[in-house]
Amino acid sequence: MKLPRTILQLLKPIPVPVAQAIAAAALGAILRKHPKLFDRLGEHAAKTFAFAPTDIPFAFAVSPRRGTMTVARPGRILRADATISGPLVLLLALAEGRSDGDAEFFARELSIDGDMEAVLALRNALDDCGIDLPRDLAPSGGPFRRPVETSLQALRTLLSGGNRKWS
Repeated sequence: MKLPRTILQLLKPIPVPVAQAIAAAALGAILRKHPKLFDRLGEHAAKTFAFAPTDIPFAFAVSPRRGTMTVARPGRILRADATISGPLVLLLALAEGRSDGDAEFFARELSIDGDMEAVLALRNALDDCGIDLPRDLAPSGGPFRRPVETSLQALRTLLSGGNRKWS
């Protein structure tokens, strides 16, 4: 499912440094909840993985060994060993292990360029860790943890067309 036009219009004016701060905080929250997330990458932990949503004005590069994320406008990520492209909702579903990446790839909903072996290692790592973005990001809301989690769950349901599992 693609993002509603309203959401896209809200995202366009966000400056890259603001998106960078939000993405870095989100990655930090996920790594605190799942500290062994990148352990299964082995030699691929030194690789850089780019995620290029096809429906938002940002691209993301994750460097597992450093535990960092870089945000840029589409086409501006300079170096990546592997790039995964597709609709944002699909990429989020894949991050949570709630969508079949193989099926999405063969249905041409997902595009992968670069080091396929590294992408397979990443997929295995994600499948094993049980990420639940609303649950994992909610503690960042501090005393508003519950409303943040409820809001993120509602957003996930809305964006997935009513399917609580994103796709």
